[in-house]
Amino acid sequence: MTTSMMILIAGPYASGTNGDPALMQQNLARLETAAWPLFRAGHVPMIGEWVALPVLRSAGASGPDDELAGQVMYPTAERLLQRCDAVLRLPGESRGADQDVAIARSRDLPVYFDLSEVPGVVLD
Repeated sequence: MTTSMMILIAGPYASGTNGDPALMQQNLARLETAAWPLFRAGHVPMIGEWVALPVLRSAGASGPDDELAGQVMYPTAERLLQRCDAVLRLPGESRGADQDVAIARSRDLPVYFDLSEVPGVVLD
């Protein structure tokens, strides 16, 4: 049996969107496609935006391009990585996701670059 891990799913969210909320939502949906296979394998999927966006809203920010975003988005991922057991880095240019990988590596956490690398994940 696979040991359950909390796995941060990292990849493009705002990158390449020019601040377009529809494109950011598409990127988030792409990140979320990895959630079910991870959960089905016994892991707990985590995406930084699942935490950061409600924090921004509760702070009164207008969205991820608000000036408060810099105080919330990257710091949320960094805090999550204090609790996560691994990172799944999905393809695409993303400074934040690259930062997540660097933090994970500095903490000797596994970094996976494909769902098929994650213990217990069975792809249909």
